[in-house]
Amino acid sequence: MERITLYRIFRIVWMSVKFFVQVTFFQRRYKGRWTSATDVKWERLVTKQAKEYKRTALKIGGLMIKMGQFLSTRADIMPPSFIAELEGLTDRVPAVPREKALVLLEEEWNVSHTDYLSFLSDKPVASASIGEVYKGTLLDGTTVAIKIQRPDIDRILRADFRAMKIVIWLAKRFTSFGKQIDFNLLYSEMVETIGAELNFLQELRNGRQFADRFEDMPGVVFPVYFDEFSTRRVLVMEWIEGARVTDLAFIERNEINRRVLSERLFRLFLEQVLDGGQFHADPHGGNILLKPDGTIVLIDFGMVGSISQSESRSVLKVVEGIIFKQYDQVLDGLEELRFLLPNADRRLLADSISRVVAAYESEELTQMDSFVVDRLLDDLRLIVRTQPVQLPAEFAFFGRAVSTFVGVLHVLDPKVDLLAIAKPRVMEWASMQKEDGGVFSKEDVLRLALNAIGPLRQFPQKVITFLEEPTRMREYQMSRDTMQRDERMLLQTRMFAGIIAILAMTSTLFSIWTAHEPLLLTSVSIFIISIWVFKSKNRKIK
Repeated sequence: MERITLYRIFRIVWMSVKFFVQVTFFQRRYKGRWTSATDVKWERLVTKQAKEYKRTALKIGGLMIKMGQFLSTRADIMPPSFIAELEGLTDRVPAVPREKALVLLEEEWNVSHTDYLSFLSDKPVASASIGEVYKGTLLDGTTVAIKIQRPDIDRILRADFRAMKIVIWLAKRFTSFGKQIDFNLLYSEMVETIGAELNFLQELRNGRQFADRFEDMPGVVFPVYFDEFSTRRVLVMEWIEGARVTDLAFIERNEINRRVLSERLFRLFLEQVLDGGQFHADPHGGNILLKPDGTIVLIDFGMVGSISQSESRSVLKVVEGIIFKQYDQVLDGLEELRFLLPNADRRLLADSISRVVAAYESEELTQMDSFVVDRLLDDLRLIVRTQPVQLPAEFAFFGRAVSTFVGVLHVLDPKVDLLAIAKPRVMEWASMQKEDGGVFSKEDVLRLALNAIGPLRQFPQKVITFLEEPTRMREYQMSRDTMQRDERMLLQTRMFAGIIAILAMTSTLFSIWTAHEPLLLTSVSIFIISIWVFKSKNRKIK
């Protein structure tokens, strides 16, 4: 059933509509009387939805798994309980029968697999939504990994993308997400990035480009690819023995220094972003292998993202702003990257960034007790959710990659100081971006000097800000609550009008088919009224 196009579309769309309706009814029921008990009920509902999504994704595979992984990184729009439930969602699906894999392999090679292989494993050593990896031996004795595309996966993904188009249409018109996410750009990014995974020759080219870029980096290797055996749906590469980088038992057994390993891994990822703008978009533990001597093996370059030159300059602006504690500059860079929308409260955000940076630099984040840390994190989550902060669609997979990679680093060394590792390389990179080629320009030196006396210079303004804070926050919260309440009521009315219109249209078609004139008259009337309500509410929202 999971391979039938109409069934997949129905399953995905129905689950999404059910979630939308559940959320809408919940918000209408508790509108104006939200309490701590309501929070508990809300968390229960969201967790239930996340578990259902996870079950469905693991059952039907395809785009649902990758979409779930993406949603688990969107703290700006998804509830924490939903994110927590999906964080462990991995790209693993049941393997297809070996016979079907062999059929596709021999179709691509146009010969029997025994003409090239003396051995092929009975089962795949890894199975994901796009392809499966078998262990094999070439006739010359070379051990290889053979990645074979899952049969009909291109058709399955096309069906999933059709379903996603319908879900996006519904979300844009009947939910508040349409104001937080550029769905059109997100959809294009998904089609381009995930669609590229279907061409294994592109993965081969990506792998070689990474190998060339990092051939001089010590402690990091990449597999060798075999052109003569690789096609669009079959990829043959060198077999490298290794464990998952998150296999702590393997690390302990081989006496590998976890701190050194995490630092080397972080530098590898940092160089991907700074040098050339290309990065591995799926750096989970299964795509980062570890040899017994501690050598890192990076594999699976099906998903590769890039950052443009203009985006790199904006990133530089953000980095400089943090280094020199010029938080207006940080916000300017975030606006250029479209992380920050124009109507955001810049003063509130700048103050939040300064608190986080100060806490990190003073090592308070590691020394403070859990209660204080939790309060700080809660403040940040509140700001992200209440302020016009977004993750632009073109950075969707970058955000997912960063989140996944940080999770790997946390497993290896929870206390690794990423800022200390990154700072020398970022400063070197920043100097290379300067037109004069110097480490710091005269303007930078001046800003550094001003920063040294910053606490004294800023003290009067800090006092004023502190005194104004309660009033400002109260005004902001009242304005925010009013806007959210009005917007929620309009969206809910519009959603119900749309649902009634769809039902009325269905009833109209049925009455025409059965020649039931009273039903036809009633259905058409309801349909016209519903469309009028839908359009009128749409104008108010805009």
